[in-house]
Amino acid sequence: MPQFDFTNVFWPQIFWLAVIFIALYFGVVRWTLPKLGKVMETREAKVADDLAAAKLSKDQADSLAIELVATQAEARENARSVVAEAKAKSAAAIAKKLATADAKTDAALAEAQARIEAARGKALADIEAVVAENAQAIVQKLTGSTVAVAEAKQAAKAAVAG
Repeated sequence: MPQFDFTNVFWPQIFWLAVIFIALYFGVVRWTLPKLGKVMETREAKVADDLAAAKLSKDQADSLAIELVATQAEARENARSVVAEAKAKSAAAIAKKLATADAKTDAALAEAQARIEAARGKALADIEAVVAENAQAIVQKLTGSTVAVAEAKQAAKAAVAG
């Protein structure tokens, strides 16, 4: 076998080594490397485009987040003003109802006081009449004399007022 003949090995092996190396070198450099270069350039361009799109999306998201925060703050402020306005309206309505109820209560109280005063006056008049009658009866039993009705009423009035 010629491959195991080590006396004539050196120059023919170097020749074939050089031929195969040159064929492989040009095959790799001329055919494979350009294809790999195109793939790498395409991939690099796609990654750059993706990074640019991601940066644009991030910038848009940041601006939307700022806008959202501003909108939320405005909505909160609007809600606070609406709540304050509603509180003011309800407080005014409650005050109006309380004033109406106070007026009705004051009127009812004044009417009740008038009835009490009328009843008190009537009761005093009735008491004076009863006192006058009792005074006449007591004076008649104790002394045996009769007292005039007008005189008994005047004494009873003085005693009750007194």
